[in-house]
Amino acid sequence: MPTVKINRRLLNRDKLEAEITAEAVRVFAECGYEGTSIATVADNAGLSKQNLMYYFPTKQALYQRVLDEVLDDWLARMESLAAAGQDPREVLRAYVQAKLKFSRENPWASRVYAMEVISGAPLYGGQIQTRVVPLVRKDIEVFEQWISEGKIAPVNATHLLFAIWAMTQSYADFSAQMALVLNRKQLTKKDFDDAEKVIVDMVLAAISVPQQPSGGDGP
Repeated sequence: MPTVKINRRLLNRDKLEAEITAEAVRVFAECGYEGTSIATVADNAGLSKQNLMYYFPTKQALYQRVLDEVLDDWLARMESLAAAGQDPREVLRAYVQAKLKFSRENPWASRVYAMEVISGAPLYGGQIQTRVVPLVRKDIEVFEQWISEGKIAPVNATHLLFAIWAMTQSYADFSAQMALVLNRKQLTKKDFDDAEKVIVDMVLAAISVPQQPSGGDGP
């Protein structure tokens, strides 16, 4: 029975921490790190400041947790690129789809990460270097393997990834501007579907192997 009680306590703690971070990500996205207060997050989560600080003793600890969750999700999607044995076109198509889905379903999380990076990553640069850089290098090795096997055209894989990140994440980070241009309150699923088609077509065009001219002198 004691084990059951401990497990229940852990489940309750996990649930409460998830509720806290869900509120925190919105406040950090709207106010930035400096403009966010623990008291505001606690009030939004229906807790006292003291109660929240039992789970997250400092604002930086809460901010770190929010960014950790964003990065965990992002890296999980990046790992799919390391599937060297699969068709590169299908791998990249799925990657673009996953990135756009994240932008549509988690816009606040994307904006928090973007704000941290735009400011020079003062509080999270170490995590980016430790966790993102090795995975990017691994993905680049896969691109180089695809190129050597003639599966894709020679392409600067690093900058292709940068371009994919920029194109997909902008649908979260700059969605307000896009909605204004489109004369509506917010982006729709159709907007994301249309974006997916354009982005996938551009990416596949970048890696397309030029067709060799057929032999023969012709008539």
